[in-house]
Amino acid sequence: MAKLSTRDIKRKIQGIKNTQRITKAMKAVSAAKLRKAQIQLQATRPYSEKLYELINDLAMYVDRTSHPLLEIREEIKSIDYIVVTADRGLAGAFNSNVIKRTLKDIQKFQEEGKNVNLLLIGRKAVQFFRNKGFDIVGEYEDVYRDKVNLSFTSKIGADLVQRYTERKTDAIFIINNELITTASYETKVRKLFPIEPEIDLEKIDKMVQYNIEPTKEQVLERLLKQYVDFQIYRAMVESSTAEHAARMLAMDNATRNAGEAIRKWTIVFNKARQESITTELIDIINAAQAISKN
Repeated sequence: MAKLSTRDIKRKIQGIKNTQRITKAMKAVSAAKLRKAQIQLQATRPYSEKLYELINDLAMYVDRTSHPLLEIREEIKSIDYIVVTADRGLAGAFNSNVIKRTLKDIQKFQEEGKNVNLLLIGRKAVQFFRNKGFDIVGEYEDVYRDKVNLSFTSKIGADLVQRYTERKTDAIFIINNELITTASYETKVRKLFPIEPEIDLEKIDKMVQYNIEPTKEQVLERLLKQYVDFQIYRAMVESSTAEHAARMLAMDNATRNAGEAIRKWTIVFNKARQESITTELIDIINAAQAISKN
């Protein structure tokens, strides 16, 4: 490798400083977006959990054959996997964690003799799994350009409900990243269908005291639709919030790494400049000695 001149080193340091300004700005933007996303997430989680609790309670109480979405198949042959990633990168291992876990689960299900269909949400998932021989039943890119809303997730939910009721799939899972703390997130897999309620005899005794109108089947029908739509909505809100946190951390690390690189190259620059000065002094002394001899 050719030795760099002081001018080249100076240019390199300036280039790193320019990159550091960009990473600082991106960190600030992600931090601002994270604060807004956390407010939306805090409003989403309690509703999602309460909705699941209602579905669980009613599923214990009604005849499971009354609705096709409550049906548990004797043998699971086909599985739908909803993969939720981001549209953009520069967020560390945020997208690769979801993709790696998905590949691991696909391998496990295939070894069990099950067919896995993928529904991809987010450009990174689409770019990775497209044209790789996977069975893809849906692709959605640029989904976070506008604010995540239920009108989008209801379309996906309707397709999934149709696939399950028409027996094109026997189970539906959703995988996405969820925010744990501002500084951490975790890849999680949730089962959407079939709903297998936890039997709680105390709850059943209490529920028989309620009058459900118009009928428990009609209420359950409405709740099941909301359940599907909102679980997808929650997964996207969770993923979006975790993405901002991951990008903020990645840009913070990049900023600190740039600072360390600037420090190291500044040392190299100072050494090169000292060598240059020393060389020039030696040349001057040698020239002076040569003149004095003459």
